[in-house]
Amino acid sequence: MTVTRFGYGAMQLAGPWVMGPPADREGALAVLREAVGLGITHIDTADAYGPHITNQLIREALHPYADSLHIATKVGATRDEQGGWPPARKPEELRRAVQENLENLGVETLDVVNLRLGDAQGPVPGSLAEAFETLADLQRQGVIRHLGVSNATREQVAEARAIAPIVSVQNLYNLAHRHDDELIDELAAAGIAYVPFFPLGGFTPLQSSALTAVATRLGSAPMPVALAWLLRRSPNILLIPGTSSVTHLRENITGAALTLSDEDLAELDKIGR
Repeated sequence: MTVTRFGYGAMQLAGPWVMGPPADREGALAVLREAVGLGITHIDTADAYGPHITNQLIREALHPYADSLHIATKVGATRDEQGGWPPARKPEELRRAVQENLENLGVETLDVVNLRLGDAQGPVPGSLAEAFETLADLQRQGVIRHLGVSNATREQVAEARAIAPIVSVQNLYNLAHRHDDELIDELAAAGIAYVPFFPLGGFTPLQSSALTAVATRLGSAPMPVALAWLLRRSPNILLIPGTSSVTHLRENITGAALTLSDEDLAELDKIGR
């Protein structure tokens, strides 16, 4: 499976706190169509977004999907009435989640399914064996092409790889949060993609005088520079910045064309140190 390194994360297409429908449905559909129109071939989603709504928007905007378009989804968490993300990693919960993703995306096979681990605060140590073996079984049945893990510890990544091949690890990582540096390098050596979520800092965007200084020097907004740094960080990093705005989508993607000098990189590297 070959995808553009610059993808799109669909989390923000649902309503506030990733619950309910978007305030501007046509705007959400326009963002998805613009992403594909700009050449993006990698969309990240989850049926828990909404729940169900984001995947339904993807289907409405883009189905039937181009052969070049690959959609990665996540299972392992659901939503509660308070907007929380309670775990749902029992075998029957995972099978139901996979089925709901298939139905809402309108496909017979899911390109990539990431097992979401941990909680809203980050990875939580513990075995993923039962859950990941369930997904590996569904892969053998032909409803999943590729597997990955999300919000995982280094030990959980190793445990998953011992059960079945994985194509990606999706963890929190950006200029200011560099805890996965060693894992990124290990995965690069193994040919496994690393997909940072919240590459721009999450709901509180990255704020840094160094980032602003480099952006000013390059004649860019700060966020594209943060994305350009990630692309330079390692060749196995795939980006999935999210937005509900066509304007912001276009701004973000300019990061793919930015050239960072050694001076720029040295200045940016200090942010997470």
